[in-house]
Formats: sequence, C-alpha cells, structure tokens
Amino acid sequence: MLTTRYVTGAPNWLDLGTPDIDGATTFYGGLFGWDFQPGPPEAGGYGFFQLAGKTAAGGMQTTPEQGPPSWTVYFQTPDADATAKAAEQAHGSVLMQPMDVMDQGRMAILADKAGVSFGIWQPKQNKGLQVTQEPGSLCWVELYTADLPMAAYFYRAALGLETYGVDFPGGTYTTVLPDGQGEDAMFGGIVPFADDPLEAQAGAYWMPYFEVTNTDETVAKAQELGGSIRLPATDVPGVGRVAKLADPHGARFAVIKSAPQQT
Repeated sequence: MLTTRYVTGAPNWLDLGTPDIDGATTFYGGLFGWDFQPGPPEAGGYGFFQLAGKTAAGGMQTTPEQGPPSWTVYFQTPDADATAKAAEQAHGSVLMQPMDVMDQGRMAILADKAGVSFGIWQPKQNKGLQVTQEPGSLCWVELYTADLPMAAYFYRAALGLETYGVDFPGGTYTTVLPDGQGEDAMFGGIVPFADDPLEAQAGAYWMPYFEVTNTDETVAKAQELGGSIRLPATDVPGVGRVAKLADPHGARFAVIKSAPQQT
C-alpha cells in the first residue's frame, strides 16, 4: 500500500509538467477537487495541487523543450547523489543532476535502461506528499515496459525495490515494493507490453493511479473537462474499477475505485 509513511524506495512525490498550468488547475480541480497553490518566487513557477489543504501533487508550466506534458513519479532516497550513481551503474542515465531545492530536499531526474524517466527525492523540510489513498490522491503507480526482467533488475539496483508476483485469472502481475518491507508495502506494478497492447503503442513510462469515489462518474467528468479516455471504465476482479485517461494536453494517468480490502 502506498502511504505517507515514506521509506527508502517508495514513491514520495508526484508532479505534472504542462504547457498550461491554469488549464491544468481547471481540469484537475474539476476532476479531483484540487486547488493550486503557487510556490515562493524562487521556486520558478512551481506550485502545489492541494486536496482539502493537503498537498496531493506538484506542478509547473513547462516548454516543449522540456518534454511533452506528463506526470513524473519520484521515489524516496536517503542520498540522491548515490542513487544517481547507482542508476548509471545499472545502465540507466541521469537526465537532471542532483540539486538542492532550497531547504526542501535534494532531487534528480533519472532514466532507466529503457529510457523511462522518473524522479528521486531526498527529503529535508519537505517530507513528501501529504495525502495518498484518499479519493483525489495518488494510490498506485505502474511501469509499462518492453522488458520486465531488465526493469526489475534496474530498479532493484538503483532503488532497492523488490518484486513480488501476484497470481490472478489469466496470469501473474508483478508488484514492486521497498526492500524488506513485506507484502503490505506493495505500491505499484510492472507490466510488460506483451500484456497491454494499449501501452505498447504509447511507449514505456511510469503511470500514476488516483483513487476516486466513482470511476464512471470520473470518466464522464474528465470528458466534460476536455480530457480523453484511453481505456474505458473496466472491472478488475479483486482490484477495483479502473479507467485510463489523459488530460487535455495529453498527460496520461489512471483512476480507480479500489475494491474493499479483504480481511
């Protein structure tokens, strides 16, 4: 489970790069109830999407030279420089060198061997997202890749992540979790392109899932707000009702009404 009790290797931050931060605020505000709070002047336009006063994500306006509109998932590290070096040694790359973000923390943007970008965050004053799992907040992340074993090796070497296979009708789903934390700490999965033709066409990337109270209503609202449907609302037995969407500028994400936890 993805929680705000962040440990090494777990996702602890998420942000959106968009060519229109005002439009994004309208879209995600209408969809999830978020407000956008600009950061201080020295933050360079970076700000915070808040859900009932708690930070659910970050975001900023970006240029085409900075890449296409997208969500970036960040993982916790106790040492951003060491993690960046480990990623390079595991045949990944450093897209943005480790840097201090005022007194908030130290970050870097890395890429795995397949070129999938992700962030790392070494917390200082900013410990991470203030809300997860609740409707309108991050609850899961998923990596789509052509080579599952290669991805599992890379993230083990760079972030210390373990993989754990979960059987379901028709196959096995590979989950990821921080080293030594136990099955309850699973926060995401790795899906090979062979199992998901839609994502094979889209290309490898990390996709965030946001919890919602009603998947079908959220899909309809996303369309009303100018978003698009990549995968219609679909029931996944034992998991929940899922849909894959894109915001008006094409940033991809998913929503889920999670199934009740089995006791």
